[in-house]
Amino acid sequence: MAGRRAIQDTYVSVDVETSGPNPGDYSLLSIGACLVFDPQRAFYVELQPVNQNATGEALTVSHLSLEELAVRGREPTEAMASFESWLEAESPPGAQPVFVAFNAGFDWMFVNEYFYRFLGRNPFGYAALDIKSFYMGLAGVPWAETSMRYVAARYLGDHQLAHHALQDAQDQAELFQKMLVEAGLGAGG
Repeated sequence: MAGRRAIQDTYVSVDVETSGPNPGDYSLLSIGACLVFDPQRAFYVELQPVNQNATGEALTVSHLSLEELAVRGREPTEAMASFESWLEAESPPGAQPVFVAFNAGFDWMFVNEYFYRFLGRNPFGYAALDIKSFYMGLAGVPWAETSMRYVAARYLGDHQLAHHALQDAQDQAELFQKMLVEAGLGAGG
């Protein structure tokens, strides 16, 4: 639009699987990420747990095993450095990667904590774009109607998330693409 400053952002859909509800007590187990406008340009990593704390619900949902990840997962510093390198490679010079997630508060707290704990910085900066909140404003619905049940019915034909970090990130990218188009904010970027 005329008068708007041209800002080049790289929207990155991110999803995580964890061993519990908070990064202070539990481990980040996997990260899936993809470009919102090109979901096949993707990143996936499984991490070694930082401790053995877990809730049964978290492990049941993710189908991940702390014991298996301790052996085959990547060490967290290496995993986060790899994620940062992927973000740099996928973002054009001068572009800011924008963290996009469905219920960004949850995914963000783990990714932010791990970037700072293991690398001392977060390439996303200090903010995350929440798809649920964006949908609330776009559709003019109350918060109670922003769950995946409602949003998937509108944009994905009732398809539900698989609880695999990469597949969920790709599904979230599809959701957000459709919302941006509906909002008149373009079909690519």
